[in-house]
This record gives sequence, C-alpha cells and structure tokens, in this order.
Amino acid sequence: MSIFSAILYVFLQKSCQFQKNALSLSKENFKTINMIDVKATLAESEERMEMAAMFLEESLNRIRAGRANVAILDGVRVDSYGSKVPLNQVANVTCPDARTIAIRPWDKKAIRDIEKAIMDSDVGITPENNGEIIRLNIPQPTEERRRELTKQCNKIAEKAKVEVRNVRADIKDKLKKAIKDGLSEDNEKDAELDLQKLHDKFIKKIDELIDAKNKEIMTV
Repeated sequence: MSIFSAILYVFLQKSCQFQKNALSLSKENFKTINMIDVKATLAESEERMEMAAMFLEESLNRIRAGRANVAILDGVRVDSYGSKVPLNQVANVTCPDARTIAIRPWDKKAIRDIEKAIMDSDVGITPENNGEIIRLNIPQPTEERRRELTKQCNKIAEKAKVEVRNVRADIKDKLKKAIKDGLSEDNEKDAELDLQKLHDKFIKKIDELIDAKNKEIMTV
C-alpha cells in the first residue's frame, strides 16, 4: 500500500467515525428536544386547566348567595373622565356586615355615575346613598331561589370540568402523535400519567369550589 493510499484509508476511517458520532449526537439532541417539548406541552395543559378553574371561581363569586361579597361588583364599569373603569378604581368598596356592601367614592361628585353603573349592570340591587356613601343591601333569597342558584352554579362547574377534560384529550392526542416524531413510548406513557394527575388535581379543585359555593348559598 502506497503512502497516499494509507493516508486516504485513515482519512476515510476517521470520516466514517465522525459521521457516526454526529449521527449519535443528532439522535441525542432529538431526544432532548422531545423531552423539552413534553415538559412544555404539560405546562401548557396545566395553564389551560388552571384558566378553566379560575374562570369558574370568578363566575361563582359574582353570583349573589345572600351574603355580602364585593366580587359581585367586579363587572361594574363606571364612566370616569370619558373612560369606563372598574368600580374599585374610583371608590373604596367594603362589606361592613354580612348583608351590606358600602361604596365610598374617592370623589363625591362620582356618586351619580357609580349609581348609574350599578343600575345598568346585572347586579340586580338598587343602590342607596346618603351623599357620601352608596350602600347595597343584599336581599335574602327564598329557599326556592337558593335551589335555583345551586343548579346554576352546578351547570357552570360542569362546563369547567368539560373544559379540563377537553384539555386532557387534546394533549393526550398530541402525545400520541409525538411518538411518530421520535418520542419513546415509555416517555409518552410517563407524560400521560402526569397529564392524568393534572386532570385529577383540577377536577378536585373544581369540586371544592362548587361545594363551598353551594354551602354558602344554602346557609341561611
């Protein structure tokens, strides 16, 4: 074998080894990318499930249950210098007792605008004022009304559960498809278990929220 042939042989050997190393590194990087995607996908599912629970909590807070709760005014927007702003940006809102919401405007001149905003909203309570403070007296619902409210709350909670289940189904489908892109079946199964844990966590949270609200509604 000539010197040239020997050099060429060594070069080809090293080239083959380099290609093998590059291929091996590429596979490792591909696996790493898939692992990162799995984590990001699970994080996405958790965020979407949490949003469903948060929306439920906000919706339940706005339902009057016979006890004063400033959250029922969260949707009220008041005209202030040509803009619609949240009530708590133009007044101090408190519950001095279990049956009353007190609203003290930062500017007394805003009382009429605040009263109008409350009347135009879906709060359903006529405000009263003494020139300085606006008061909302929370009426006590009848037994029949309480039961209607619990049915209303249960429907909202069921929608939240459906959303959580839909998220699980959507993410589960993404994980199944990821197998074709190189995700190992073991990693996919582990991810599904983590996904199920997230599902169970938020379903439990929804149950706790609705149980607490129904208890509040039915307590005289």
